[in-house]
Amino acid sequence: MSLDENLSRVLARHEELASLMSSSTPPSADDFTKLSREYAELSPIVEGITNLRDAESEAQDLAEMIADPDGDEEMRELAEAEFLEFKETLPALRRQVELLLIPKDEADSKNAILEVRAGTGGDEAALFAADLFRMYQRYAEKRRWKFEIMSISEIGIGGYKEAIASISGKDVFARFKYESGVHRVQRVPVTESGGRIHTSAATVAVMPEAEEVDVQIEDKDLRIDVFRASGPGGQSVNTTDSAVRITHIPTGVVVSQQDEKSQHKNKAKAMRVLRARLYDREREMLDNERAETRRSQVGSGDRSERIRTYNFPERRVTDHRINLTLHQLDAVLAGDLDAVVDALTTEDQARKLAEMT
Repeated sequence: MSLDENLSRVLARHEELASLMSSSTPPSADDFTKLSREYAELSPIVEGITNLRDAESEAQDLAEMIADPDGDEEMRELAEAEFLEFKETLPALRRQVELLLIPKDEADSKNAILEVRAGTGGDEAALFAADLFRMYQRYAEKRRWKFEIMSISEIGIGGYKEAIASISGKDVFARFKYESGVHRVQRVPVTESGGRIHTSAATVAVMPEAEEVDVQIEDKDLRIDVFRASGPGGQSVNTTDSAVRITHIPTGVVVSQQDEKSQHKNKAKAMRVLRARLYDREREMLDNERAETRRSQVGSGDRSERIRTYNFPERRVTDHRINLTLHQLDAVLAGDLDAVVDALTTEDQARKLAEMT
């Protein structure tokens, strides 16, 4: 479908919705809510289309004035100056409308649950997982988002076997969703005396934090076990059975929390993570159905694929999905991720626009 056909379809649907809502036979309350929500979502697009078409119409009028051999010379010069301005603004208006036409991911505005786990590479992988977790924490701080550590499983030398955080703020998931996947590091480990470069990996999972209305969880589907929390090496860190393990029986998803001294708080945290994992699972199943024949690496959320390499000897960060290389390793690890995220977002938008035509 061409851009003009898409625009006409949106305008027609907007008019249809207005007619349905003002019909002499009014829809039910539920239907009216759905219609008004869709009408509100289309309204900014309609405004953009109107601005674009008005500008195109004015540009056409100016072109005819310029081409008129009998026209006034002074008016023609003014028309030419205005026409040049329109030639500069029209592409931006068109691009704005195209971006508005891209189907919105309903999860983009949600908060996120971030999970970072050490992969292949032993202690070095755990140290890298800790580096990544701190990178995301700094990124959240730079964007003034709330970064709440939910649980950390440490090893003795400062590495993380697993770390989970909740990130809250405006459009968090929209900015974090491209981080899911395998992150690879190439560097000389601090534990390596021979000075050889090792390759290690960590996996990152980013899930939209689900509200209770997003995922319905029945009590009968849960098995909740409590146990005594333990620290590194197995030593007890609590004298009461405050740690909580929740198993979602239908899916087999298991979540454990032991960072809090209160069993109630650990259960509440575990439920947040469980709800996010189940919601993410549902989204992934829908994505697979919708895009089975045209899976894209950008934004696919496939955690088995290698998405990025952090090369310390060359101070280089390479995102393999879009062939982006930045020689700004220190800045990226310090939380300056916007250049990477912006490039991934632009690529994803371009792909979605191509699929619409």
